Amino acid sequence: MRSHRWTLDLQLFSQEKTERATPKKRQESREKGQVAKSADLPAAFILLFVFLSFIMLGDFYQERLLHLFGLMFEQKLLLQITTGNVMSLFSEIMFQVFILLAPIFAIAVIVAILGSYVQIGFLFTGEPLKLKLSKLNPINGFKQIFSMRSLFEFVKNILKLLVIGLIVYLNLWSERDHIMQLARVPIESIYSFTASLMITLGLEIGALLAVLAVIDYIYQRYEHEKSLRMSKQDIKEEYKKTEGDPLIKGKIRERQRRMALQRMMQEVPKADVVITNPTHFAIALKYDSANMEAPTVIAKGMDYVALRIKEVAKENGVITMENKPLARALYDRSEIGETIPADLFQAVAEVLAYVYKLKGKGK
Repeated sequence: MRSHRWTLDLQLFSQEKTERATPKKRQESREKGQVAKSADLPAAFILLFVFLSFIMLGDFYQERLLHLFGLMFEQKLLLQITTGNVMSLFSEIMFQVFILLAPIFAIAVIVAILGSYVQIGFLFTGEPLKLKLSKLNPINGFKQIFSMRSLFEFVKNILKLLVIGLIVYLNLWSERDHIMQLARVPIESIYSFTASLMITLGLEIGALLAVLAVIDYIYQRYEHEKSLRMSKQDIKEEYKKTEGDPLIKGKIRERQRRMALQRMMQEVPKADVVITNPTHFAIALKYDSANMEAPTVIAKGMDYVALRIKEVAKENGVITMENKPLARALYDRSEIGETIPADLFQAVAEVLAYVYKLKGKGK
């Protein structure tokens, strides 16, 4: 009973998502559009930089506004109302409005692109746009409504409203005396004061919203990392899919070894001599003076493989010679299909000369 409970506990532990996501899991998640991203970050910085542009490009905005109002109330005020005149006036007004708002549009586009790039880099995927019936599941909908993410979003929105309200209240309260005197000052002073107050409010609100957006982005990254976590079993399954089942790979390697051994054994009958340890090592050598620069190793092995090489050599009449130092040196320093090391030429030549003598090929 205890062993069964222990096994069950191990299985449950292996299913707990405690491990960091693998690069493959991260890439698959990214391809599906599941990335850590805060929608508040670009919006907050757009607001901040737009109000900064009012300070940096104040002369430009003032000039375009005066030109626009001068066009309507000075140049076109007494314009005869006809279809052509109205269309011309409308086109000119729209053109002037476009020039006036062009810096704002440019700032919004640039900040939006940079904000997205800083968070997730370049990402083009249509996966989030695909229709998924699982999104229509009411149970999942209720889970999302009452999830920790929804609670965080609710608290974040309430906090933003409180921050904006507090900033507006503090600024208006600090300017209350000046506001009470607006009825007694020229209209230009009213416009100047209002513009200054609005820019101050915009900068302060934008700066604080930017801070909240950075915090939101950090939280989104935390939640994203948490959602990507994998269990030990998940990592094992991914490894099997990527690298293949270790049992199957082991069987494939074993079969490859058997095939290589079979091919090597087919070369042993072509050998001129087999040099042995005599029990642990066996190396089959072949030398053809017409086609080879030096003797070549066509088979080698130790223990069981060495025994098989000697058996095949005996069955095919290949001479076997015992030379412990030479056998060990050839096994350690030469590979199948390669010529023997140069410093072993003399020792191997003596062996081959003796073999040729036995076969009646020598002097």
